[in-house]
Amino acid sequence: MSLTGGTTTGAHGAASWPRWTRANVGRAMAALAAPPRFGLARGARARVLAAALATILLVAVAMAFVDGPLAEAAKRLPGWVHAPFAFVTDFGKSGWFLWPIGIVLAAIAATASPALAPLSRLVLAAIAVRAGFLFAAIAVPSLFVTILKRLIGRARPFVSEHADPFLYLPLVWRADHASLPSGHATTAFAATVAIALVWPRLRVLMLVYAVIIAASRVALDAHYLSDVIAGAFVGAIGAFIVRDWFARRHLGFVIDANGATQALPGPSWPRIKRVARSLIAP
Repeated sequence: MSLTGGTTTGAHGAASWPRWTRANVGRAMAALAAPPRFGLARGARARVLAAALATILLVAVAMAFVDGPLAEAAKRLPGWVHAPFAFVTDFGKSGWFLWPIGIVLAAIAATASPALAPLSRLVLAAIAVRAGFLFAAIAVPSLFVTILKRLIGRARPFVSEHADPFLYLPLVWRADHASLPSGHATTAFAATVAIALVWPRLRVLMLVYAVIIAASRVALDAHYLSDVIAGAFVGAIGAFIVRDWFARRHLGFVIDANGATQALPGPSWPRIKRVARSLIAP
């Protein structure tokens, strides 16, 4: 997803910003759609299959033995327990991540012009690759689940008089029958994996965030436990699949000689700040 190539220039040797914005977006899309330069990391398919089978087993056990009783217990929780979960649960919406990242990507597309110094363009390209990965790793699983949950049509807890984990109306496309998988859990775990892959030091903090979001959905009877288990799987695996897509094209990640996927080093914070200052006050 390089933004460093040339663009069509005008009479004064530099394209207007709408033209280089279109050129930057076009090159980014071309880089993402390019044929892969590398094969899948060693054992990638086997790991996904093993995780999927384990998740299916956990979801089945939760449906059969845990979902109903846990939903009934959550209904009896006191208000002082519900209140903090009601406050934090909306932070599991994808917009909290996608809007800021999208603004960053749009700003880079509009400012990465041929008039910038080559080093500045390289720094902006490196930031754009990582921001693009974060955006895709969160958006793709979230969009997938938004469609899937409405096709499955599982009723949320207490849509009927009692918590019935086996109440389904497939293809109805209604919010009260969009329980499986949990969209909030999908977003939270996709964001956790994506951010941890770019900034490993944040993985514990992000994992705490994801668990709290998932727990809030059960505590508020917005979802069954099996819903958040399924959502956590789709979000995490979806982020890894996007990572592998980028790695096979040498975008922010690389598959090393041992068949493992590694993050490429990005620009340092001092260098990013220098570039930002040069853009604000050239």
